[in-house]
Amino acid sequence: MNTPMPHVVEPTGGDARPPHLRRALRSAKLLVGGYALLSGLTLLAIILLRHHPDLVTDAVWVRASIVVATSLLMVSFAVRTGRGHSRSYLRLRLASGIMLVAIAVIVALPGAFPVWLKVEQGVCGVLLLGVVVIVNGRRVRSAFAAR
Repeated sequence: MNTPMPHVVEPTGGDARPPHLRRALRSAKLLVGGYALLSGLTLLAIILLRHHPDLVTDAVWVRASIVVATSLLMVSFAVRTGRGHSRSYLRLRLASGIMLVAIAVIVALPGAFPVWLKVEQGVCGVLLLGVVVIVNGRRVRSAFAAR
């Protein structure tokens, strides 16, 4: 059962979860949001540059489509994690780690993708590295492990 992490909403409307946890989850959401925004802008650039086969290959279309789809899923995971859902937290941990590894492979593969996409993926990787560090941090893990 996917029950939310218990937290108390104070009568003033404040959230009684520890401030470090609120900050960490807010930071993770912002990083995932940046990843999704950059992914969407990249897909837009690909659409605009579609008549330039030296810049936009079939592999670029496939990769960008996968990245946009996973980034939107990760936004959903991050939002639900922020609400305390433990399964979404696990999904966010797994997806961010898997995508980080996939990005490292894309950047490392010689000649498979144009340089501009490798640079964009490098920036996405930095954003996801931040997510991975945050959601795998001891204090965040312990907040969700207590359930």
